[in-house]
Amino acid sequence: MRMKASTGKRPALPESLAGLLRIATNLYWTWHQDARELFRSISLAEWRATRHNPLELLYRVGPERLARIAGEGEFNGHYRRVTEALEAYLEGRDTWAEGQLPGATSTPIAYFCAEFGLHTSVPIYSGGLGALAGDHCKGASDLGLPLVGVGLMYTKGYFDQRLRSDGWQEDGEEPIEYGLTPLVPLLARDGGPSLAQVTMSGRTVHVGAWRLQVGRVPLYLLDTNLERNDPADRELSHRLYAGGPELRLRQEWILGVGGVRVLRALGYDPAVWHANEGHAAFMLLERLRERVAGGAKHTEAVEQVRRTSLFTTHTPVPAGHDVFPRAMIERCTGRLWDALQLDDRTFFELGRHPDQDHDTFHMTAMAIRLSGAVNGVSRRHGNVTRRMWHALWPDRTIDDVPIGYVTNGVHAPTWMSAHLKRLLDKSVGPGWDERWADPDLWERLLDLDADALWQMHVDRKSTLLDYIRESARARWRERQIEPLHLVGSGTLLSTGALTIGFARRFATYKRANLIFRDVDRLRRLITDPERPVQIIFAGKAHPADDPGKRILQHVFGFGQDPAFEGRIAFLEDYDLHMARRLVQGVDLWLNLPRVPLEACGTSGMKAAMNGVPQLGTADGWWIEGYDGTNGWLIPEAAPDVDPDAADAEHLYRLLEDEIVPTFFRRAADGVPTAWVTIMRHAICVAGRAFSARRMVAEYATRYYRPALESRREAAPARPAS
Repeated sequence: MRMKASTGKRPALPESLAGLLRIATNLYWTWHQDARELFRSISLAEWRATRHNPLELLYRVGPERLARIAGEGEFNGHYRRVTEALEAYLEGRDTWAEGQLPGATSTPIAYFCAEFGLHTSVPIYSGGLGALAGDHCKGASDLGLPLVGVGLMYTKGYFDQRLRSDGWQEDGEEPIEYGLTPLVPLLARDGGPSLAQVTMSGRTVHVGAWRLQVGRVPLYLLDTNLERNDPADRELSHRLYAGGPELRLRQEWILGVGGVRVLRALGYDPAVWHANEGHAAFMLLERLRERVAGGAKHTEAVEQVRRTSLFTTHTPVPAGHDVFPRAMIERCTGRLWDALQLDDRTFFELGRHPDQDHDTFHMTAMAIRLSGAVNGVSRRHGNVTRRMWHALWPDRTIDDVPIGYVTNGVHAPTWMSAHLKRLLDKSVGPGWDERWADPDLWERLLDLDADALWQMHVDRKSTLLDYIRESARARWRERQIEPLHLVGSGTLLSTGALTIGFARRFATYKRANLIFRDVDRLRRLITDPERPVQIIFAGKAHPADDPGKRILQHVFGFGQDPAFEGRIAFLEDYDLHMARRLVQGVDLWLNLPRVPLEACGTSGMKAAMNGVPQLGTADGWWIEGYDGTNGWLIPEAAPDVDPDAADAEHLYRLLEDEIVPTFFRRAADGVPTAWVTIMRHAICVAGRAFSARRMVAEYATRYYRPALESRREAAPARPAS
């Protein structure tokens, strides 16, 4: 249960420890282990109870404990060390960006996204897109890129998941307590919260912002929950992906138009504008309006916007692309075409899909037309995206469609366990993470001591199962859930069983229930007394996705079935905190999307960074990441067969004939030598090719560099307030 704190209030600290607030309000601490250990040392019990939230920790421990540790020499030495490390990091000398983009590192890159997953205390994310955006910011910070993030502030976050006794998902909410977050409110020059104004639905909407500091990267979260706004407009800042299409449209209008105007108010003049998914596409339209208002002709304005814009699309699923009726666009934007010096027909052509309903406005189509570069998020997704949008270039072959790809990556310092980091420090030397681009470094990991790596993993697995049991105990205490619900929450899981993790959004194409296609076969596999297997599920279905909720309910039911002996668990209310535990503690990661509907699937990368191999279908990152040594691949089904049946058969066969026997084949010292070899390869491949630093460096060299270098001689733009 979260304690209450007034908006913006910070805990009182002894003067000698005042710098703790500077550390706690910069998310640098989330991926720098020494900073995490500093807060952990204040109170291990409260660190765990607050789910690793340093601000809430400082509130809870109280002034007496803080005054006592202020006089402890060991703590003060640790405190000074972390403070000095943070200051040195923020100074940013000799960064990758300074070496690769000399003279351009003070010219901002604007990065727009509808969600950012950075820490559980700021729950403005729903899943993979948000986690990716958060890792992009962290990677940019580490490389010294002058990134500036822009998103929306959701005062009630994404929904809190609660499961009824029958497994049906219910959606709750818990408003964000600002005093327990690192959010800092920004004020305009007049001292008020309104930084910009946007006309929408015939009304003026005032837009404020909160700053979230992510290492060197500032993230500005737009907020319409201001007293001077109409109540309907204040609600735009309440929930992520809530309500119907009209609410979504209005949120995206605020993100795109309001985001550009807030950056202008803060004094930013970015050289590059990166729209991460179609939710942010109105940013391109607002910049087009700016150019026309400045005297440019329409064609000239389009060229200027395209030259400095990058659009990244994340979904090969048609339903994942926002499409709005023409009448809805008109109600929201008014006669925007007049400001663009266009007629209405030409304006709506910007969002016209070449093959779909022409009385609608397609956000992805508009983003592609107004961006000079477009990319997918894995090699396969790039191929799928070129096929999807071939109609925009009817005179070209599919291979010549100008859509590239940058395969996603994950931020290793965030997702890799502290125990594995320390093992790597001993094996390849401190500072190994700064040598992320050196392939020889990762090859050296193939010589990691087998016993040390296995014992580290066993410890992480034990920690995960303790966490699951304590979470079930908390739900029992707070909600008095039924005993069968407790069993299905993982209370009977054991450390000796092969533990499979599946934690994804519960969309139908991700096929969380595929492993239950042959229930009797699965039951025999799971309940084998000599070689037991257990499966941990977690994830949320979108509030409007009833088919996804039914799959979740179906999976939940097996956890309560005595025939499976308590070896199937569903963990409620999946979030970043739980995700870190899972990818560090399971033995095998399961990823079963129906091919080719997975854009990337970064959860498997996070697991691999911790030595957890993946068993997955030939989709997303896995088709380029699998090399025969680091996990198992389910081959793509032939065109003339049922893909669910074929994939399930391959899944069972791999588990029965290869995976389970390999896991339980132990040397004399109890170490599964062959399995540990696969673990080593998983870390090597993920670290070498699938890190956020590699991803951001690729964006910088392929897409950001031309615009940054063209502005090299310009004076750096600094925020005015």
